[in-house]
Amino acid sequence: MKIIKKNSEKGFALPLALLLLVVMTIMGATLVNITSTEHNANTNKDSNQQTFYAAESGISVAKSWMVGNISKFSASPPNNLDSQLRFCKASFFPNLRSSNNGFYTERKTLNQVISASGDEATRLSKYSFEYFIAYSPDANGNNSSGKKKSGTNNILYTIYSCGCDAAANSCNAQNNVIVPLEAVVTLVN
Repeated sequence: MKIIKKNSEKGFALPLALLLLVVMTIMGATLVNITSTEHNANTNKDSNQQTFYAAESGISVAKSWMVGNISKFSASPPNNLDSQLRFCKASFFPNLRSSNNGFYTERKTLNQVISASGDEATRLSKYSFEYFIAYSPDANGNNSSGKKKSGTNNILYTIYSCGCDAAANSCNAQNNVIVPLEAVVTLVN
């Protein structure tokens, strides 16, 4: 009598190895995809945050300019800044109808106001700000001609600043991230 042995496990290692290889490949591809997506999200977040800081820098530079040039406010008539602005438009600010009666505008890249060298200076040169200073708007959104702070003779001014994720010459509202900020200030007489 012959004894027949069934080798039911014969050849089982190869299909198992192939199955594990496919599963590990899918897991690896998924991890690479997730990592790539997270890296892009962090890069975008960093760019947006730096653009916000650029707009804040515009407000700081404008405040410094105002302190050093207080005499120019009463001596020079207001200007229509709409034609002078490149990317910081009045439409970005819901409480302002136009940038008429603006006093001053300026645009710079961050490496012009922050001391840095090498790679950091190159990175900072990719972010810019533009600001304009105007009388604070009245309740209807129109620029008043010198709205006074309640109970004082001090006039309220508003600094409108926009940060951009590109150099000032190449920044436009369609293709770049632009962060608008505004600050109301008063100059004490």
